[in-house]
Amino acid sequence: MALTKRQKEVLDFIASFVEEHGYSPSYEEVAAGLRLASLATVHKHISTLEAKNYLRRGYNQSRSVELTPRYQQELQQRRSEQALEFPLAGRIAAGSPVEAIPGQDKLVLSDFAGHADTYALEVRGDSMIDDHICSGDYVLVERITEPRDGDIVVALVNGTEATLKRFYREPNGMARLQPANAAMEPILVPLSALQIQGRVLAVLRKYR
Repeated sequence: MALTKRQKEVLDFIASFVEEHGYSPSYEEVAAGLRLASLATVHKHISTLEAKNYLRRGYNQSRSVELTPRYQQELQQRRSEQALEFPLAGRIAAGSPVEAIPGQDKLVLSDFAGHADTYALEVRGDSMIDDHICSGDYVLVERITEPRDGDIVVALVNGTEATLKRFYREPNGMARLQPANAAMEPILVPLSALQIQGRVLAVLRKYR
């Protein structure tokens, strides 16, 4: 369940207070810290956060509010995502020079990962250079078994040879693994001898 802006402020205040003092704040300290008008408002927010499984309370006890594992897990996830964010300063042409206009957007690398079952591979060889995938680049790969025609895939041929190519289905139960290099021939292989280990989501290149 999503939190409102004020509920998140209450939750973050409690977490910061516990981290600083080693114990939970009283309702009075929450009200003072967030400039809330009444203790009833604090009680309402804490009751809602308890119902959403972000807080636990011990009844008839002072300073009894505790953060649940759910809050800790979501906090860790937010921090991990923030570590993969970069300011998106604007756009720049690769031909004629243009001004890069600063903006408010961010490039979030985690957006390139479709789900948790994503891994990276280092590329060796030049078979995909016309798709701008060069030897030494890294590719982010989403683990799938049923690609679409035209997908760049990690394919295992005959259980031994792994290769990075574009995948196409051909007649008579065959598959074509197409390199992006005019100097190389495609690989034709029976679908039964082919194991698709993933689909490329993004290419990373380090220049230094």
